[in-house]
Amino acid sequence: MKQEVLFRMKSPYRDDFKIHGYRFGEGEKTIAIVGAMRGDEVQQQFICSQIVKNLIELEDAGKLTPGHEILVIPSANHFSMNINKRFWAMDNTDINRMFPGYEKGETTQRIAAAIFEHVRDYKYGIQLASFYMPGEFIPHVRMMETGYQNVKLAKNFGLPYVLIRKPKPYDTAVLNFNWQIFGTQAFSIFSGETDTINKETAKIAWLSILRFMNKLKVISLHLHEGYNSMVLKDTDLETIKSNSSGILYSMHGAGDEIKCGDLLAKILDPFTGETRSSIFAPINGMVFFAHHKPLIHQNTVMFKIVRF
Repeated sequence: MKQEVLFRMKSPYRDDFKIHGYRFGEGEKTIAIVGAMRGDEVQQQFICSQIVKNLIELEDAGKLTPGHEILVIPSANHFSMNINKRFWAMDNTDINRMFPGYEKGETTQRIAAAIFEHVRDYKYGIQLASFYMPGEFIPHVRMMETGYQNVKLAKNFGLPYVLIRKPKPYDTAVLNFNWQIFGTQAFSIFSGETDTINKETAKIAWLSILRFMNKLKVISLHLHEGYNSMVLKDTDLETIKSNSSGILYSMHGAGDEIKCGDLLAKILDPFTGETRSSIFAPINGMVFFAHHKPLIHQNTVMFKIVRF
């Protein structure tokens, strides 16, 4: 393993801001893995740390296939993580909305440019991503429908679902989209949590990445085959929104099978505890996403359900 400083920036106090990269093997630039780009992506950084740990062990055991290089970048925003902010600490901008970056631009544009310069030439790119809303997902791999996506490759992760979504205008500035446009097969792994560590879903995620590398013969490792992934599109998910605000009292979480008419959650009055609204399942299916913050606003996405 080679540990490198991929980007360095002077800090107004304390230590310089540094982005570290961990390289394994030599040869073709095969796989780049990017972890936390937001300050609350603790689960994503933890998963990357476990991948680094596993790759060190595999390298020591001689189980990395010669002729391949793997780059892992566990964190690109630990300044914000240190003070519990989701976006860049100084100006509240999002690094993952700045790609492909601009090396003479604002701070987050320069960070994005430095990251992209190091990862753009890899054949496969994997990002440990998080959703813009707080909640838990069924672990899955997500791709944007750019015309360059490869569903067959995505199934090699062995996760329960492969979700293909149409990019929106703001998606043109994220890492996944730019990876694909510049010729990299790009995948986003959603591991269920963001600002807390869930050991079970984290392990599912890092084993899925090892499984992907194993199936591409980049590493040699005996692993369970995983799931025969179901391919979904956005239109296959039923979205349920809150019809009032208050305390969210959920009865179901990600991965639960539900039937039409099941009580999914209640929204309670924060002062009296009375039920302001009861949320019922409109279809049979499985909970794909569940909002999990204790307070909820009106017209907020509460659940996304895979239709059976």
